Amino acid sequence: MAVLLRRQELAVFLPCAVLLAFWVGGEAGLLALTVGLPLAVVLARQLLPLPQTAAVSDQVIDRLDAVLRDPSQQTGCLVLQFDDPSWLCDRHGRARQSEILAGCIARIRGSLRPGDMLFPLEDGSLVVVLGPTQRLDLEAIVRIAGRLQLVAQQPMLLGDTPVQATCCIGFCLARQLESRAGKALLEAAQVAVDEAMRHRPGAIRAYSTDLALARAARDSLRAGFATAVAAGQIRAHFQPQLSTDSGAVSGMEALARWHHPDRGCLTPGEFLPAIEGTDLMEILGQEMLSQSLAALADWDRAGFRVPTVAVNFSAQDLRDPHLPERVGWALDRQDMAPERLTVEVLETVVALQADDIIARNIARLSDMGCGVDLDDFGTGNASITSIRNFALRRLKIDRSFVRAVDRDRQKQKLVTAILSLAEDLGLETLAEGVETQGEHAMLAQLGCGHVQGYVIARPLPPEEVVQWLSGYRDQLAKALRINVKAR
Repeated sequence: MAVLLRRQELAVFLPCAVLLAFWVGGEAGLLALTVGLPLAVVLARQLLPLPQTAAVSDQVIDRLDAVLRDPSQQTGCLVLQFDDPSWLCDRHGRARQSEILAGCIARIRGSLRPGDMLFPLEDGSLVVVLGPTQRLDLEAIVRIAGRLQLVAQQPMLLGDTPVQATCCIGFCLARQLESRAGKALLEAAQVAVDEAMRHRPGAIRAYSTDLALARAARDSLRAGFATAVAAGQIRAHFQPQLSTDSGAVSGMEALARWHHPDRGCLTPGEFLPAIEGTDLMEILGQEMLSQSLAALADWDRAGFRVPTVAVNFSAQDLRDPHLPERVGWALDRQDMAPERLTVEVLETVVALQADDIIARNIARLSDMGCGVDLDDFGTGNASITSIRNFALRRLKIDRSFVRAVDRDRQKQKLVTAILSLAEDLGLETLAEGVETQGEHAMLAQLGCGHVQGYVIARPLPPEEVVQWLSGYRDQLAKALRINVKAR
């Protein structure tokens, strides 16, 4: 019976047992088998419990503990994480993705030193436990990490197509920790690789106590985010966008703010790293879309016509095949035309994601009538070809090109080149992060269509937007009256 429990495939012999019972005892034999077999299975499970296979992480910890028992020996732990396996799957298919990753793993295994061990973890990361040695310092483990990354990132051929997977590595030396425990060493290396993944692609990071504190803070934010949404602490703030031709308000960008009860008002840079890659990003996207369209409807009812509201959509949002339907439902709920919504997409998404689902979703949103802005243009290395593959309406020029553009001739040339490219592609332009009147004036002079930044207004909570719109409308009307009298 123990064998049957351990090898479930032997259940195929059950019909033979039924026939044998009937041949030996007839109907009485079948009845005995029907009643006795379940009882025998239950009894066998109690007396002969199934052997449990240890998790791979437990095997890693056991190996580390074995090395750490000898205080004269040094070791280290490295965790390697491929930057975006889902991109490989979307681009080449699941079978080819597995082939690529298996090839990388084989290369890494072949580059290890005698005594080093490689463990693939359940989450897709790889752990390298360094063999015991008398001396192991930071310089040596950095060289090891660099060599592992170089080996893993060597291009390989799939048919006639060269393919390259990139990876991040985090590591920790055993002597960095007070506790000589395998679990602590593994967790420290995982903290380091999490930090490396925040700076991907191809980042390498060493463990430090500061990283551990930052990780604990992110974990705390992640744990409380869903509750914060339910409690109304996640709110959309809005920053006005102006036309440089007329000075009129041409839109509002929605920016998430977490009104944390203990830590005050948190910007996306403070809490997004805690929820990226989780289902919480989808919750944030839905909340921002809902609040933004509701605010737009409120401004309409108050008599202030804001042409469009811009909402940021993450790569995770854009990979959702049902995104266009969700957007359509949100628009219908507020009886809002699709032209009133602008979808903002980071340039890094366009540059790094040769993703059919993302391109298809953007095209469907554009076909619905939504505007599509390419955010942070100039920072993500998007090619002209990749830009043309996406149904864009406008390029948002990144703040790094805008800062001091009225005094820096090189930046003026760069902005002019971007504006010329946009014109050739039939796209509008918006400069973000405009903080001085000089920058505003220079961008208008160069021909940038729209501007946004602190010189106009800081991001405002929805209840303050109406007050700002009223004041700005009076200011604009006064300026127009002065201009008429001057003529």
